[in-house]
Amino acid sequence: MKVSVIIPIYNVARFIERCAVSLMEQTLSGVEYIFVNDATPDDSMQLLRAVLERYPAKAAQVKIVEHAQNKGLPAARNTGLAVAKGEYVFHCDSDDYVEPTILEELYNAVKGCDADFVWCDWYLSYDNSERYMKQPSFNTSLEALKAMLGGAMKYNVWNKLVRRSLYVDNGIEFPAGYGMGEDMTMIRLVACAGKVAYVNKALYHYVRSNSEAMTQAYSECHLRDVSYNVNETMEFLASKGLDTEKEMAFFKLNVKLPFLVTGNWDSYRMWSKWYPEANAYIGANVNMPWRTRFLQQMAAKRFYVGVWIYYQVIYRFLYTILYK
Repeated sequence: MKVSVIIPIYNVARFIERCAVSLMEQTLSGVEYIFVNDATPDDSMQLLRAVLERYPAKAAQVKIVEHAQNKGLPAARNTGLAVAKGEYVFHCDSDDYVEPTILEELYNAVKGCDADFVWCDWYLSYDNSERYMKQPSFNTSLEALKAMLGGAMKYNVWNKLVRRSLYVDNGIEFPAGYGMGEDMTMIRLVACAGKVAYVNKALYHYVRSNSEAMTQAYSECHLRDVSYNVNETMEFLASKGLDTEKEMAFFKLNVKLPFLVTGNWDSYRMWSKWYPEANAYIGANVNMPWRTRFLQQMAAKRFYVGVWIYYQVIYRFLYTILYK
């Protein structure tokens, strides 16, 4: 088995048909598709099975795993990993969709240089528009790791193909019960990787509505999850003995940056409380645009009026006018 694709299912009736069709249309052979029903309360599974019936030739490649109760996205990914047999693992979120050649192109890239970890460009798909999201290329896993920590490269779980043995040999799994920030698992995986590869092509469509782009809610539960995942990530990297002290400070700044792109002054105060030791590195991260560093400097000086103006003029304008 070349690739195991893991697809958690929960409340995605609007999207699951498009996702499933894009997976069934893949050009790569030797693929298993593991759909994990995380006790979805809607008719997502009925819609999924209707799609699968249209592809009888793929029936032997499909596994459906059932959760008796909802466990959350990280646990669903772990359930898929537990039954995966492929040499490599690919995660696809069920509200997104992929290009028909994504698995073939990623697989050919890793096999071409015997890599452990490969990523590609992707599309940020809104209701009525789409942005091409370019990713950088690196020759070593340490360079890729530093880029993830510094914000030059996204650590999203879904545009990457990873050798399954990286999970198994290093005891890496997703943080069950701590959903916000679970993508940080990719940082731990790339820290363990040998060779890496990059496909200079957008092959994944990450679907995001304009309303989601405009509003971020930070419940106590979400804050707990993010804090937990940051701490776990930092401790893991420290245990590896890698030279990433500066980049870990950059990472902390990136984690709390969303607090500044809201119109909520309580969020600005939260930014000041989280990882204040990282503020000394604000001007040092050249991966961040100058306007982002300027925003962070205003927050560090508690000039919250300036932060609020930035949100109203820059952030809201970009998402409501340019990408509606």
